[in-house]
Amino acid sequence: MKVMIINGSPHKKGTTYTGLCEVEKILKEEGIETVWIEVPADCPSCMACNYCHRNKDGCIKKDIVNKAQEIFADCDGLLVGSPVYYAGASGSLMSFLDRFFYSYPGKNSLNMKAAASIAASRRAGNITANDMMQKFFSISGMPVITSTYWNDPHGFSGEDALKDEEAMQTLRNLGRNMAYYLKMRELAKENGLSEPEIEKKYSTHFIR
Repeated sequence: MKVMIINGSPHKKGTTYTGLCEVEKILKEEGIETVWIEVPADCPSCMACNYCHRNKDGCIKKDIVNKAQEIFADCDGLLVGSPVYYAGASGSLMSFLDRFFYSYPGKNSLNMKAAASIAASRRAGNITANDMMQKFFSISGMPVITSTYWNDPHGFSGEDALKDEEAMQTLRNLGRNMAYYLKMRELAKENGLSEPEIEKKYSTHFIR
């Protein structure tokens, strides 16, 4: 079992990174592998060119998004972290996630893969930032793994975040809950329990 961790912060060893590491520590203790993706601060946004839908081989840009898609094909879970910018996730991360999910080859393969997010801030805005990230999961059939409080480390630095004892505890519990889900899913497969069938997608708008 493997989880892909996406760091959406331009500070590669900052508060967001520290929070993600706290979850990763538990996942590794539970025998789950991890692989990291660092989102470039200048990650370009989607051009709505629809190349990905015509060709079914990922994004036309052939960059970090495509690399992440290839890696995630072999993963069972996704953990995404972002700093809070004006009560939202970072712009570079949102550009990455827009393209990652929209152009993902074989979208049905995302179904039932575990997903979770964390949002790091000085003080506030975490809930709306997490909501922005989790919308990608919930529209893709990915169960959102929860914890015992909001997944929100606080501080100006990684050192500050480690002093936020409640946040660190919450993130450790998140790691345990994700590990538990992944193991349940694996056990279900081993015992012949089929995952839900996905119906053919109907794409409509409000006037037809």
